[in-house]
Amino acid sequence: MLTKKGKYGLKALVDLARLGPGETAFINDIASRNNIPKKFLDTILLELRNAGVLRSKKGPGGGYSLSRPASDIRIGHVIRTLDGPLAPIRCASRTAYEACDDCADPERCHVRRSMTEVRDAIAAILDNMTLEQFVAGSGPGIEIEEQEDYRASNIG
Repeated sequence: MLTKKGKYGLKALVDLARLGPGETAFINDIASRNNIPKKFLDTILLELRNAGVLRSKKGPGGGYSLSRPASDIRIGHVIRTLDGPLAPIRCASRTAYEACDDCADPERCHVRRSMTEVRDAIAAILDNMTLEQFVAGSGPGIEIEEQEDYRASNIG
């Protein structure tokens, strides 16, 4: 599940992606436009800057901006930076694998195998989705109509 930190980070990146070339935005402005607590946003933007997603400038004309074009920023990288591994459980993670205390044979565990497939599906979409696509509401994976058809047939 995406945490508030991840959600707020994505909202801030969308805000920054909409700026014109060479423009910057102050934290206060990003926070107010997106209804994000400023202190929380400070931490989020610092993490994204440290991960190379953002750059910051102090003084007149200062603020935050994307460090590279939105077409070069992958949503999977952003979510991992802010929320950690994409896997729903630790034993299915590639980057933060941790064996379960209650599992005698992880290689034969049905839960782990299924959650590994979930992780792979999530990663396949998020690692191939750019911020540019995210802002545009498009991207790799299932088309919107197919998602709605799936929900309609599986939810009710």
